[in-house]
Order: sequence, then structure tokens, then C-alpha cells
Amino acid sequence: MKIALMDSGIGLLAAAAVVRTLRPDADLVLSSDPGSMPWGPRTPDDVAVRALTVARAAAAHRPDALIVACNTASVHALPALRAELEPSIPVIGTVPAIKPAAAGGGPVAIWATPATTGSPYQRGLIKEFAGSVEVTEVPCPGLADAVERADEDAIDRAVAAAAALTPRDVRAVVLGCTHYELVSERIRAAVQRPGMPPLVLHGSAGAVAAQALRRIGAEPAPDAPPSGRLTVLLSGTEATLPAEALGYAEARLLPAVTPAH
Repeated sequence: MKIALMDSGIGLLAAAAVVRTLRPDADLVLSSDPGSMPWGPRTPDDVAVRALTVARAAAAHRPDALIVACNTASVHALPALRAELEPSIPVIGTVPAIKPAAAGGGPVAIWATPATTGSPYQRGLIKEFAGSVEVTEVPCPGLADAVERADEDAIDRAVAAAAALTPRDVRAVVLGCTHYELVSERIRAAVQRPGMPPLVLHGSAGAVAAQALRRIGAEPAPDAPPSGRLTVLLSGTEATLPAEALGYAEARLLPAVTPAH
């Protein structure tokens, strides 16, 4: 079994770690183009072109499924990716976990990139899934970039700025960018208020990993032997994980790099 994941940068680590936990025997292909990120401010057409390039690099390794572990690419490029790769390679997109967050009651905050915050796409999801639940959209300028660079001070500043915009009574925060999941506990610490119920964070990594297995007819087998190999593609070229990635626990869950030939 081989599962590929794609993103502009290291945001794909969260979903890759879940796949690794669910199926330690699965080979993983991580395809990204960090030199072109962030994708959020780019035009939809530009995002689609770049996403197709990253996806084609992954597809060349003949995976059983491709996870689009990027909210921006899922918004702007999913139809193009599916038109090119399916049905031979199932393509699984990433959607902000607004529906499960709203199901738990409000108030809810959605942390997302400035380009996604207030977008017709996100507003549509809120209207469809949040119903009468109070939802606050919180822009997080610079947070994805800071996570990508593993810049601790910049992460702290971006998280603090977004926390200041988050209502004090929120019960749940939707992490609307895959990079944010890598610093979820720092977000929790910044938003949790003394005396309030424990804050619930809603990421997408678990859902997309489980959906990828369903699409290829595989069951979770967390006790399987950890025989899965890892291939890392940076701008289409086999490489190793960037040094910045290794600062995150999710990267350390992955197997050692084994070039796929």
C-alpha cells in the first residue's frame, strides 16, 4: 500500500503522521514545493497549476491514493486534480472541520489564512454546516509561513495576534490550514481561558487519513509491522525532510527516508 500526500510545504506532516499511525506498513510519498509557498495569496489559476505540478510528481510514484493535504489547493485545484488523476488514483481533499465543530455547539472560531477568511468558500461551509451556531472567522496572517520556517518567535506572535481576535467564550477552534495542526497545542494554550471548559480543537488530518483508507478499501491496522517506507519530493526531486520539519513531533513519527526506485 502506498499513500501520497501533497501540500505547498510541511502542512502535510499532520495527515502523514495519522496515516503512519493507522497503517505503519504503508509506504508514504510526500510531495511539496516549499519554494512557491504560501499558496493562499496566489490566484486560483496559479494555485491549480502549482498543485497539478506537485500532484504529478507524486503520481509518478504510482500511489494507491493522493491526499491533498492543503486547504488552499483543495479549494482551487481539486476538480483539476480529480479530472487528471481519477479514477486510477483516488484524490482526497481537505475541508475545514466546521461541521463537527458546530455539532458540538458554539461559539466556534475558525482560524484560517487571510485569503480564506471571509471567502465565499468558507462562508458557504459556515452557512451549510454551522446553522444557528455562533461562528467567528479569525485571520492568521503569517502563521503558516512561521510554522513552515519553524520560527518560534514568529509562531508565538502570530498565535497571540489570532488569540486576541478570538472571543473569550469559544468552545471550539477549527484549524482551517493544515500547517496550524503542527502547533495545535500552542494554539490551545493561547486560547484556553481559566475557568472555561476545555477547548476543543478540530483539525482535518484524522478525517482525510481515514477517508484515504476507505477510498482504497483498506482498514486501519495500527498493529501492523512498521515496514512502510518514506519518499520525500521537493519540487519533484527526491530529497529528505527539511530540517525545519524535524522540529515537529509529526515528522519524527515518520519512517526514515527510503528512495523509491
